[in-house]
Amino acid sequence: MPPKLRQVRDSMRRAIRDLRISVTDRCNLRCTYCMPLSEYSWMDRKEVLRYEEIARLVTIFVSLGAEEVRLTGGEPLLRKNLENLVQQIAAIPQIKDISLTTNGLLLADKARALKSAGLHRINVSLDSLNPAKFKKITQGGELRRVINALRAAQK
Repeated sequence: MPPKLRQVRDSMRRAIRDLRISVTDRCNLRCTYCMPLSEYSWMDRKEVLRYEEIARLVTIFVSLGAEEVRLTGGEPLLRKNLENLVQQIAAIPQIKDISLTTNGLLLADKARALKSAGLHRINVSLDSLNPAKFKKITQGGELRRVINALRAAQK
């Protein structure tokens, strides 16, 4: 663990304590405002950080005052064994909170493993509770799957 360095501050001189990490640019939806079908080029997979590299960066940011980590994407649950990354981050003593932003489509199958690994909170991006509107905005997403995933996460 590197020694504690000077606290990172924003332009208003407030301490920055939270770190947002995008673990992938891939997504299983094509929301009209985010990833239109014809306008996106995926990153080369070898350019995406390995979990060990991400955990090392979290350790460095902890030395600069970070205490909270939010995992995002694209859709972070598309990364295989994401719970392994959560477990590595949870093992860093200074981390007080680990959260995940997801579209929820894959959450039902992963909720239990993520909680066991140390995930504290989830944020589900939900554009509409109207199934037809949801499908239109996401260009094919099924609202029912997201609602079922929320129920699974609640358990």
